[in-house]
Amino acid sequence: MSKSVNIQMHPQLKRMTLLTGFIIASSSLLPACGNVNSDNSAKQTMQSSNTGVTDSRDMLPSDVLNQLNGLPQLTKGLGESGTDVLDPNKPTLVKLWASWCPLCLGTLEETETWRKDAAFSGLNVVTVASPGHLNEKDEADFTQWYAGVQSDYPKLPVLIDNSGSLIKQLGVQVYPSWAILDKQGNLVRLIKGNLTEEQAYALAENASNDFADLKNSKAKPAQAGVDSSQSAKSDTPNNKNGVYYNSDGAPINTKTIYLAGGCFWGLEAYMERVDGVVDAISGYANGNPSLTDPSYEQVIAGSGHAETVKVVYDADKIDLETVLKYYLRVIDPTSLNKQGNDRGVQYRTGIYYTDASDKAVVEQALQSIESKYSKPIVVENKPLQNFSLAEEYHQDYLAKNPNGYCHIDLSLADDKLQSTSKTVKLAPANTVAEALNPKRYANFDKNALKNTLTKSQYEITQKAGTERAFSHEYDHLFAPGIYVDVVSGEPLFLSTHKYDSGCGWPSFWQPIAPDVITEHKDTAYNMVRTEVRSRVADSHLGHVFNDGPKDKTGLRYCINGGALQFIPVDKMPQSGYGVFVDQVKR
Repeated sequence: MSKSVNIQMHPQLKRMTLLTGFIIASSSLLPACGNVNSDNSAKQTMQSSNTGVTDSRDMLPSDVLNQLNGLPQLTKGLGESGTDVLDPNKPTLVKLWASWCPLCLGTLEETETWRKDAAFSGLNVVTVASPGHLNEKDEADFTQWYAGVQSDYPKLPVLIDNSGSLIKQLGVQVYPSWAILDKQGNLVRLIKGNLTEEQAYALAENASNDFADLKNSKAKPAQAGVDSSQSAKSDTPNNKNGVYYNSDGAPINTKTIYLAGGCFWGLEAYMERVDGVVDAISGYANGNPSLTDPSYEQVIAGSGHAETVKVVYDADKIDLETVLKYYLRVIDPTSLNKQGNDRGVQYRTGIYYTDASDKAVVEQALQSIESKYSKPIVVENKPLQNFSLAEEYHQDYLAKNPNGYCHIDLSLADDKLQSTSKTVKLAPANTVAEALNPKRYANFDKNALKNTLTKSQYEITQKAGTERAFSHEYDHLFAPGIYVDVVSGEPLFLSTHKYDSGCGWPSFWQPIAPDVITEHKDTAYNMVRTEVRSRVADSHLGHVFNDGPKDKTGLRYCINGGALQFIPVDKMPQSGYGVFVDQVKR
């Protein structure tokens, strides 16, 4: 259904379309990706084929209304919890704010006025603070502080989310932000930045429609067809609607990069969760220049555009190099026009910049991963030629549809990058026997692993966790080198024994030596399997099966990539594994 048809069929949608335009123009919208329309069967087919279950699902909004109902409420006279201030028969407008945010504090009175205004009688209007998260005071200090100011806002509900689960689930990293929920508590829209009076009244006027038009509209958000220069300018928050403040009360110094990595549903939801990313918006980039504002149908028909996420980040908190490291960990940089289940030119990988000085940073990032792959890197490194926002129904897709198709493990955004300084380096070994001596790898601090390992590495090696299939870069890594225990550095596998099993995890037909692996009976999940662990650190690695290459050992060591650290052949001598170089080259 076209934008014009939508407006003719739904007169009140005109105000909602205007609201969408204001939000986009102020750079305060947090979009995502998705498809809820019956005529987009390609993405629906992909959605139904996504049968994997991962921890990242826990990061997506689920039953938000019940979460709000259960939160304690601070303002005296309004009840003790969210249940006392939320009418289950109304949609809800939630302001997410912090005590250190000057724009938040400056608009608390305005928010209270909306709650008391008869025009908002069809809406719940509440606020949520998250003590102990995003530089907010801890619970005791926040409660004491608010006790001294709440008399200024006697009718403004303040719900307290000590767990920080709501802002984490919604990917909120800047204040103020606003969540718009329908009557069932489903997210309809997430807005980053201030909500103007006109925007708020447009929401109040459309509350009776429960925002269904806004959530599912195929209309394009206003000002979608912006060129690179306009886009670059709009990334600088320089007006009252688009200003984002850091915890020091100063405007955030934002910069922008455009990233293409397969379906933008997953990449947008992932990038907005990376610490330091201010905003992430789905759109179409670098296609046919004659199509300044292509539709999704035109893109999948071959307009040449790539599904791309506009990433706005806090340059004082995270640099471009780090942003790209997060990006490169969730794509296959050697796959041409294919990521996950998605195939086509629109799903190609690419890094598009508006600042010419970014080109060298991108080149360095791509060169740094070349040695990890036997195939050439096919990620585009080009200036942004054109970019337009995706349709409304694509925005906030995974937040609005928690079970939607996603080819990316979103939990990796919460998993800090391993420090480049954590490089295995041992004294040279003169013989293979010396290099395999277990005493050589026993000098590690088991009590410090939570600090030295990433979250996923710790969950895998110490709690026998399992990473998502096809999610780790080592699954499609076949460069020459050695794989060692990420905990102790003990050598475990050689690249010469690695093969593509198609199971989604790094697979080997044998370890570097039988003694470095221990086997254990595993009866979890009503199955009988053979677990394999490392000898020295007792790290959980994975399992071994009898369906490996019959012309080799017949075994398949199915190993979590997060339990390993890969050392390229050219780094092996200086890292203390030089005696294995001949075996790797052979």
